[in-house]
Amino acid sequence: MASLYFDEAEIGQLRTAGPYLVSSEEIVEFARKYDPQPFHTDQDAAARSVFAGLTASGAHTFAILISLLSKTQPYALRIIAGLGWDELRLPVPVRPGDELNLEVAILEKRESKSKPDRDIVRNQMHLRNQKRETVLQCINNVLVSRRRIANG
Repeated sequence: MASLYFDEAEIGQLRTAGPYLVSSEEIVEFARKYDPQPFHTDQDAAARSVFAGLTASGAHTFAILISLLSKTQPYALRIIAGLGWDELRLPVPVRPGDELNLEVAILEKRESKSKPDRDIVRNQMHLRNQKRETVLQCINNVLVSRRRIANG
């Protein structure tokens, strides 16, 4: 897989990863450990909830996005560090049997004024199920290595 420096990355470039198959066992296991709400851990309680069935927690959905982010194709950015997440939304719940795919597009590039070896990239992310419904969308900001070193 290609690994791009800031200089090589272009606004609008797209990378993808997936599919990731979500099982009911994984939903329950994750929720028991990190988000023990009945609609994430109990089939009967979930059926009576506003979701009318078992759903993955938002934390679980975000963890899946992070897992897929490390597997994007056809390239990855040479990331030094994450700077944060903006505008995170969970418009559609993740359910057992969903196949999730990640799409990441470069929104913006900003050169660092203080560090000649790194710059900032903003990415728009969409995690979608097999129906192409967005289950998570957000923007992330990352420090990316620069190939060229600025003079003086």
